[in-house]
Amino acid sequence: MEFECILYEKNQEEGIAVIKLNRPKVMNAMNKQLWVDFQAALEDVKNDADMKVLIITGEGRAFSTGADLKESKNRTVEQYRDYLVELQETSRKIIRFEKPTIAAINGYALGSGYELALACDIRIAAEEAQIGSPEARVTSSVTGGAMRLVQDLIGPGKAKELLFTAEYIDGKEAERIGLVNKSVPLEKLMEEARGMAGKIAKNSSFSITMIKRGLNMARGEVSLEALMDFELEACLACVFTKERQDSLKAFEERKRD
Repeated sequence: MEFECILYEKNQEEGIAVIKLNRPKVMNAMNKQLWVDFQAALEDVKNDADMKVLIITGEGRAFSTGADLKESKNRTVEQYRDYLVELQETSRKIIRFEKPTIAAINGYALGSGYELALACDIRIAAEEAQIGSPEARVTSSVTGGAMRLVQDLIGPGKAKELLFTAEYIDGKEAERIGLVNKSVPLEKLMEEARGMAGKIAKNSSFSITMIKRGLNMARGEVSLEALMDFELEACLACVFTKERQDSLKAFEERKRD
């Protein structure tokens, strides 16, 4: 598949797909074409049964610095609304994506670039990455579900501090406060991301789909009672698959050896 604003690769043997935002001359600022390309690649990962995990990262010095202001400044209200609707829908797709997603934050992750990382299941950042929401500086507001996602990760007090001050933090600080899962030197970022993706890809895709769906429900989409009903059905769905029977057989054979 050919794209204008992203690089897209799939490793069939490992079951890992990588989407790399690819507008390095403008720090991977997000224009409409980037979102079109991104959604097309996302759909391809979704429909490829061999792909178990998706890594999202950026080319050059940035993960993404957010919206392309050159494109946005001339939009009408209706055009800006259409853009934001598309942006929100993409975030929904990532949050609800059945396969695990890992954001490998290689540099600046600001505004909607930061929000893209928040929508992923797991975040690994370069220690020198700069992460934050500058919206309050430029009379804008956060999108992509960030108003909830940030609070879920670091609590309301710290979330308000970062959003109100519009200050950036580096990867080490982001790890300390729980905004990212791990921070590593930049040169080890993709190795770390691929290593984690590889561990996930070895496990049952069906189980992970059920677990991820339940985790999303547990974050407030449904009541505790409804969640526990889902957990029951999800467990039954998993344990009666052929994959489950094969796993148990393999486990028994390892015990005998």
